[in-house]
Amino acid sequence: MSTTFPSELRPADSKGATTLPSVIRSAADVSRLVNIGAAAGSDARIVVAIALGGVFLDAYDLGALAFGLKDVAREFSLTPTGTGLVASAITFGAIVGACLGGFLTDRIGRYRVFMADMFFFVIAALACAFAPNAWVLGGARFVMGLGVGIDLPVAMAFLAEFSRLQGRGNKASRVAMWCPVWYAAISISYLLVLAFYSTLPASHSGLLWRLILGFGAVPAIIIIAVRSRYISESPVWAANQGDLEGAAKILRRSYGIDAKVADDVAAKPGVRTVRKSSWANYGALLRGVYLRRTVLATVISIASSFAYNAVAFGLPVIISSFLAQSMLTTILASLVLNLGFAFVGGLIAVRTVPRFGAWNMTVVGYVFQFIALVGLALVGKPHATGEVAIAVGMLALFLFGQGVGPGSHTMTFASLSYPTSLRGVGVGLNQTLMRSSSTVSLFLFPVLAAALSTRVFWIIAIAPLVGLIALLAVRWEPSGYDVDAEDFVDGKAAAQA
Repeated sequence: MSTTFPSELRPADSKGATTLPSVIRSAADVSRLVNIGAAAGSDARIVVAIALGGVFLDAYDLGALAFGLKDVAREFSLTPTGTGLVASAITFGAIVGACLGGFLTDRIGRYRVFMADMFFFVIAALACAFAPNAWVLGGARFVMGLGVGIDLPVAMAFLAEFSRLQGRGNKASRVAMWCPVWYAAISISYLLVLAFYSTLPASHSGLLWRLILGFGAVPAIIIIAVRSRYISESPVWAANQGDLEGAAKILRRSYGIDAKVADDVAAKPGVRTVRKSSWANYGALLRGVYLRRTVLATVISIASSFAYNAVAFGLPVIISSFLAQSMLTTILASLVLNLGFAFVGGLIAVRTVPRFGAWNMTVVGYVFQFIALVGLALVGKPHATGEVAIAVGMLALFLFGQGVGPGSHTMTFASLSYPTSLRGVGVGLNQTLMRSSSTVSLFLFPVLAAALSTRVFWIIAIAPLVGLIALLAVRWEPSGYDVDAEDFVDGKAAAQA
């Protein structure tokens, strides 16, 4: 898709240097300037990196307790029910936080929400590290979940609204970056577990989970420290609120574009807000063209979440049952599988989505996952060396499929199916429903695994199959489509989707 601009809206030469002032008259002009891309040497990439830092925190905090739950249960003498409540407190917090965060991201702005939720991470991480009992730990994990739920809508908004429309580093590619960052965070948590496990004296092994949870405060503090230098409001969101002067200032500061508001527009008081933010905007997601996009984004997110959580969060248990080895072997195998396949798949997705599109890559990822889960179900509990190799290979294929397909692009569908005015609530609704699915899968997996053993993979295989059916039913491609233009043309652009 090519975009034509009048001469006054051509901000950069071939080297990315601003040649003429970019005069803006409306929020649509601001959106078009963002779609062209930032000037060389601007702060836009740093803003994206900081937003991805928030995603890193989300993943780290969600997975940090995976290896320490047994120690928590032993230290606080928890029943299985109490252990489950402590483990799931963060997901319940994320459900509440996603719904609230989506609304606030659209209502008060990306910048304010992002800065506020960083404090959730610091306070909750320290409270977890020094928790004197299970009640404090569970409460702190719930607060941490609030931060996780609030953060993803605002992080996705930053990634989409500080990126060009097409080419390398486009919106779909930047949003897909959340996936390798997520797996990197999980892998770092594994590395920290490995480091502490190897160095802590046996008499202090009970401190392992406290150290892992407390470490989550470190990257949050770093983000807070650098926020004032680089982070600013989304220029498109500011313009949508009628603040063209503020949008022009952000374009100059963070995008390296010499933008200024046209004199005749600046002289007119009260520029119209594109769409008023309210709780009713959640209802807008279920009307018109957005209904089919919402259904698709929701179904593939739930399917992806159910399958991934059942396999990935159960990965240490699955590997230990396959290999019947020590805790150290289980940690190393989990680390290698995450880095070698899920992380690498995510990187491939980032590089290839501008060329192949999110729809095609999600289909491929689900096919890989379906094959892997059927393979695991057919192998059952492996005994011979060859069977073990096949089972581990199927796990690797599942994780690679997650990284290259739904793991990367469920967020692409959730973020880029809606324009700026609805992006926060769009991601918020998606995450609320997805986190609910995660909670169910985390509860059901151990129950089903205990009852069905490896036959549980037949049940899990239904998830990618449902995702494939949804994609074939709704052929919506968000990559390369200027969805933000739908805020300015009264739905005419939406009709072309």
